[in-house]
Amino acid sequence: MEDVPERQHTGTGRQNTPPVPGPRRRGRRPAPLPARLEPVHAAYAAALGQATMSAETRRTYASKLRQNLAWLDTADAAGDPLTDPDTRDRAVRDWRSHLLTVAKQAPATVNTALAAVDDFYTRRGLGQAAAERTRRPTTAPRTLDKRALLRWLRAVETQPSSRDRALASIPFYAGARIAETIRLDTGDVHTSARTPALRIHGNRDKIREIPLHPRLRTHIQQWLAERPDWPGANADPALFLNRRGQRLTVRGARDVIARIAHAAGLPDITADVLRSTFAATLARGGTDPVVLADLLGNTGLDTTRRYTKPTANDRAKALHLLPINEPRRHQSLADARAETAAPVF
Repeated sequence: MEDVPERQHTGTGRQNTPPVPGPRRRGRRPAPLPARLEPVHAAYAAALGQATMSAETRRTYASKLRQNLAWLDTADAAGDPLTDPDTRDRAVRDWRSHLLTVAKQAPATVNTALAAVDDFYTRRGLGQAAAERTRRPTTAPRTLDKRALLRWLRAVETQPSSRDRALASIPFYAGARIAETIRLDTGDVHTSARTPALRIHGNRDKIREIPLHPRLRTHIQQWLAERPDWPGANADPALFLNRRGQRLTVRGARDVIARIAHAAGLPDITADVLRSTFAATLARGGTDPVVLADLLGNTGLDTTRRYTKPTANDRAKALHLLPINEPRRHQSLADARAETAAPVF
């Protein structure tokens, strides 16, 4: 059987892809909670189990609430934020400030934490907290320049695993999020010559169809030809399987991309960067913002317009347009200064 990635060591149940070269990534340990708050968190986790949201969102919300409860245990709150709305509002605003100024978290991460806390208090009957979301920076999201993108694409092509080539191509060639990528089933792929498309299940169960780029279509066809030889191929409809015959997890997919990025000498590449590169390439190529929003699964144009905003590189290039006064050839610096200082009549 060709294109089969190496097996993992036994005893690494959470890993389902070959290990990422370099220092091993460790999952963050759950924040410890006092005994009085453990039942609060457990009750919320149980409620999330019945919620109509993705498994990844459930895990994220449960983790963010645990962090919030751990912080509450050390905060100096005048009242009980779990029962009093006014105390709750002050506590959530203080926690937002803590995440931004002390934990140095990105605005998007802070907003996810606030969304989790809002969901928690809503389920407790207190409603959402009166805390504004953090505004995102006005610069465009981080993307790959042409040279880095070429290195990435070359590294993808050299991967021996057809599964990994297909997986790593989707964020850039289809603009899919990492969670959307691992949600794909084999029935979501249409590789017919007339209308090749990928049906992506986005946030809040929104479905969008993305035309299959020719290169992505080739990678997916190669993987579909090999997939029947993998464990669980007949039992699990997931497009991407791990070596135990189960749907590949978000962590497993991230590890695949991290391994390819390491091989390309681009250790900071993530699925988010690839998706942003997809969007920025189309936006700067003149794609209609409405079309781009549809391809990305964005509900509004404001999010899509971020990809047309200047990057840090753009701003640096702009400053090079400013002139400087350089001495003429064979002219000393002292003579140039005297010439500049001479009065003009």
